Parts: sequence; structure tokens; C-alpha cells
Amino acid sequence: MKGKLIVLPLFAVAMIFFSCKSEKAKADTAEVKPETDSTETSSVPVTVTSPVLGSLGDTVELNATSAFLLRTYVKSSANGYLQLVDAEPGHYITKGQDMFIVKTKEAQSLGNTILSLDSSFHFTGIIHIKSPVTGYVSQLNSRTGDYVQDGEQLATITDTKSLVFILALPYELKPYLAENRQLNLKLPDGKILEGRVVQAMPTVDSVSQTQNHMIRVNSNTPIPENLVAKVRLVKQVKEKTIALPKSAVLSNETQTEFWVMKMTDSTTAVKVMVQKGMESGDKVEILSPRLQPADKILLTGNYGLADTAKVTIIK
Repeated sequence: MKGKLIVLPLFAVAMIFFSCKSEKAKADTAEVKPETDSTETSSVPVTVTSPVLGSLGDTVELNATSAFLLRTYVKSSANGYLQLVDAEPGHYITKGQDMFIVKTKEAQSLGNTILSLDSSFHFTGIIHIKSPVTGYVSQLNSRTGDYVQDGEQLATITDTKSLVFILALPYELKPYLAENRQLNLKLPDGKILEGRVVQAMPTVDSVSQTQNHMIRVNSNTPIPENLVAKVRLVKQVKEKTIALPKSAVLSNETQTEFWVMKMTDSTTAVKVMVQKGMESGDKVEILSPRLQPADKILLTGNYGLADTAKVTIIK
């Protein structure tokens, strides 16, 4: 038998060639894999703090305004003309100091005539009006040369011994006043005055529902009227309690759940649910769980972290 020569069409040869090349490309692609490092993780820079064991107080800050309770009115004791006015608004006057000299109307009109008739009759008609109290001249109504009548008001003196601070206390806070009879008042210049609550006014403001209480202070320096001081009223004090800075305690949007991020090792922080108590200044009391002073709690960088997060502590 003679051999037969098989002739393939050109189209079939092309199909076989491209099929082999495609299989080789798939095999090469399967062998190439992207290089990844599964151990590479990112960490968040944070700062940490520790719980503090100490006393914590729940306080409320109120305003107290200085005021002079007593004002003394200096009056003329006769009809006449002011020959001398030894006072100015704002001047400090001591008790018994001359303030006014009045020459009576009779002396002004008849004084020279009487002296010319009888020189032995020492008639001057001069009256010295002295300050009845020690204080500041808050008002001056007459000047030298003015004609004044008997009983006319010449000046007003504020009695420095009557200085008090008026504390407008909300009536719902009145039960706490029994434990706060001794108070510290902080003036705008930073000076601290010791004060004592001495009396309450018998009326309550109908709009704000506040009752005025008078506070006596010990001060060697003059205090102007209408000066506003800060007063801290202590509502509750707890001793030996655990507290954290406010920024270390996180919460949900409705503030019904609270938690902290606690370090379990040098690089891992976990979410710990807490129950908080009172707040005082920038401190928050932690009721549970019982944190230890040696615990490390995230202070900054803690917002938005997952339950278990990798962190880097920075100084």
C-alpha cells in the first residue's frame, strides 16, 4: 500500500498555532503572583494617661456682686452759704473730718453790722459740717458759694464697713448652702477672698427664681461696688475615688454608653465599657470597672478606634 499525504487547510494550521500560544500565556500568568506582605499593618499614634486616685467634688459656679448696704446723707444744719467744700466724688473721708463750712444767712447779712456796734461780741455765724461716718463720697450735690437750706442734702457717703457680696442663689440649690457657709470668692484680678454667708433676703425673684444671700468678706484693700466675683458651691465630695480626664472617656451619640481604650500591651488597645459618676472640671469619676493607677488609658488619638486597635505611643 502506498502512503497517503494528508494536507491540512491553512485555516486549521492557524487555529492550532494560536491555541497553543494562548495556553502558554495562561500558564505564565498563573505563575506570576503579586508580592504582598501579610505582616505589614498600620498603627495610630496616641498618647496615654493613668487613672488618678483621690478626692473629687461636684461643684457649681455662681456669681456674687459687691454692694454697699448703707449710705449716709450729709445735710446742712442751717440756712446759709457754703464758704468751703472740702470733698470730691470718690474721695475717702474719715469720721469727724470737715466736709463743709456754712456761713449762716444772718451772719452774711448782719455780721459786719453787729461787729461794728460791739466788737466784743464774737459773732461769726460759721458752722462746720463734719462727716458722720468713714467711707467714700459717692455723690456731691453742692459747690462753694451755693445757698443751702436747713436739712438740704449736701453729699452722700458709702459706708465701707457695710460692704457685702450679693449671691443670687437658685432656690433649688438652697439645701447645699448649709455646708457652704464659708466660701472663697475669686475676683477678676485673680485675688481670692474668704467670705461667710450671713443673711438671706426674704424675697425670691419671680423670673429667675433666685434668692439673694449676703456674704461678708475680709479684705484690707478697698473693693469697688458692682464688682463680680466667682463663687464655687460644693454639692458633693467623694474621697479615694478613681478619675480620668474627660478626653479619655468616649461615648455614643446619645451619651447612653461610655467606654475607654485601654492598653493591653505596648501596641494594642481594647475597648472597655465603663460607668461614669460625677464630673468636676476636666475630671470624670469612673465607677466601674475598677481601674488601677498602673493602667494605661488612651488620652488622644482614641476617637474612632476599633475594639482592638494597633497603636503607637508617642511622648
